[in-house]
Amino acid sequence: MPPSELLRCEGLPRFDAIEAEHVDQQIPALLADLSERFTTLEDQLRERLSEPDSTPLSWDELMPPFHALGERLRWSWGVVTHLTAVRNTPELREAHARQQPEVVRFSNRVGQSRVLHQALRSLLEQKNNTLDSTQVRILETELLSMQHRGVGLKGDEQQAFNRTSERLAALSTSFSNHVLDATQQWSLVVDDRDQLRGVPDRVLDNLAVDAATADGPWRLGLDMPSYVPILTHAENRDLRETVYKAYVSRASQGELDNGPLIEEILALRQEQSQRLGYANWAELSLASKMADGVDAVETLLEELRAAALPVAEQELKELNQLAASRGAKEALAAWDVSFWAEQLRRERFDLDQEALRPWFPLPQVLDGLFNLCERLFAIRIEAADGDAPIWHEDVRFFRVLDRRGEALAGFYLDPFSRPASKRGGAWMDECLNRRRQPNGDLTLPVAYLICNQTPPSGETPSLMSFEEVETLFHEFGHGLQHMLTTVEHPQAAGINNVEWDAVELPSQFMENWCFDRKTLMGMARHWTTGEPLPEADYIKLCSSRTFMQGSGTLRQIHFALTDLRLHSQWSPELGLSPDAFRRRIAETTTVLPPIETDRFLCAFGHIFAGGYAAGYYSYKWAEVLSADAFSAFEEVGLEQDDAVAATGERFRNTILSLGGSLRPAEIYRQFRGRDASSAALIRHSGLATSTG
Repeated sequence: MPPSELLRCEGLPRFDAIEAEHVDQQIPALLADLSERFTTLEDQLRERLSEPDSTPLSWDELMPPFHALGERLRWSWGVVTHLTAVRNTPELREAHARQQPEVVRFSNRVGQSRVLHQALRSLLEQKNNTLDSTQVRILETELLSMQHRGVGLKGDEQQAFNRTSERLAALSTSFSNHVLDATQQWSLVVDDRDQLRGVPDRVLDNLAVDAATADGPWRLGLDMPSYVPILTHAENRDLRETVYKAYVSRASQGELDNGPLIEEILALRQEQSQRLGYANWAELSLASKMADGVDAVETLLEELRAAALPVAEQELKELNQLAASRGAKEALAAWDVSFWAEQLRRERFDLDQEALRPWFPLPQVLDGLFNLCERLFAIRIEAADGDAPIWHEDVRFFRVLDRRGEALAGFYLDPFSRPASKRGGAWMDECLNRRRQPNGDLTLPVAYLICNQTPPSGETPSLMSFEEVETLFHEFGHGLQHMLTTVEHPQAAGINNVEWDAVELPSQFMENWCFDRKTLMGMARHWTTGEPLPEADYIKLCSSRTFMQGSGTLRQIHFALTDLRLHSQWSPELGLSPDAFRRRIAETTTVLPPIETDRFLCAFGHIFAGGYAAGYYSYKWAEVLSADAFSAFEEVGLEQDDAVAATGERFRNTILSLGGSLRPAEIYRQFRGRDASSAALIRHSGLATSTG
């Protein structure tokens, strides 16, 4: 095996050559080399900027060597971070924790280099500037990023900023590890099949302690393929209550308690934002977003809250009525909602979500997704298993080609849940960025696409719920923006340099196509008989699209407002814990208040261990954009292939192609011919009647 895989810094990683000890050996060596090279670059810039009457500093003098350093670190540390998410071990986790402070220190050193900052400003402010719009935007973003990294701070203040940055990075990692450990540690063994009445056999097969026996026992867990079916299908109310209470209290007790970490994270973020001249972390976060400040976000969220609340209240009333009509003795609790919603869905639409799974085996869904991409964006996607090293036997590799057969990109797909070693949820991340190398060669982009759906069982393939189908399309939308970019500066290619509240546009846009007749009926075929999904079921599926949308929208508003206000209004001086503060917000953003033992914040990884701090609203902000973008296709007629292809080409040439090379509002106007409107989202969500 290659002894220095993490020092290679290019090409597809050889994952089998990377173990925890390599992280401890090779990351320090990489950082030492990068530090030496950065010192040389600083010396050259210092000398260059001090020359009297010299020719102006050029882009090629500064940016390629500067960005080469960043790309090497991004590649190596990105591989380590990726493996901690998909092949986690105690040894790898500890190695990551040991090296992370040094990575943060180096990043802070670069971000706080005054000579680099001076050189970037000099390049941007030159008269008779020959920079193109992409280069100008990259420079503006680099300068703002350096401001947020503390380049303007001096002496003790900068040292304190750096210590806090390192501490925040460590807290974020600990938070994520606590959630992973708490999820993994909890289990409940059930011996009596009667206790699991209503739970589909397919689920029980996967939960069986011994796969060879069909009569139990079964081990229930808190990972999604276990938790969701229990809450949705188990008739045993006490069992649902037990599992629900375990789930909403994850990482809130003992040595895995994230409560103290949350308070420290919020306090340190407030310190950092004030050091940088902002009133709070929300203001700092929004300085680099598409939204025009906290007030603009609050306005959108209030518009959606006002539309969703009465609908959600009516939905809960209908669930209570159904439950009462079937003998329920008391009002519904939080652990009842998913179960009775599924019962109402079946009654109203004669639609059983579990019964739909046989029509959505993963291989067929992939074929349908790839056919859609060819129809919309004139690309071909081909399996290339064996062409790239993988980190687990479940992982597949694909290549993306244009219609002439020329390679455009590649991606890994890791579709199945592995709760012992793989983080929950679904995400897309970068493996390689598109970039033009100094020798003229073009590095093609490669993406990681990660899901956590139910794995195959015996001869049965992974049969997907419709929600899992939507999730796959969502993550592939992120992948398309990464893979179909035409920008050759890696700092603005794909999702790079795209404002956080615009980055969900392509992903949420792709979800809409799950309901498109041609797409859905093209991939929905029974895995054993090959029979297409019955027309009646397609109609029911589309009719049920807005089912419980008031509650779903309100839930997202609750998360978004909790995040925004924790980062703009909460402080220890309020005399309220973050949990109590969240409960106040819940008074106007939930129809069932959180139960006493609900510690949702302790597992809210998006904002405490991900990139969504004061940015969770981005999902709804981008949903406005994505719904409005999809309505462009509706306007030309979804059955009109030529018009759809032409609109798809325009979407590809703007939203997907231009990445972070221009401001997202400008790119959106190029595609749509106008700014986005929230009308399409309210209509698609079935909330229009509540707005009067």
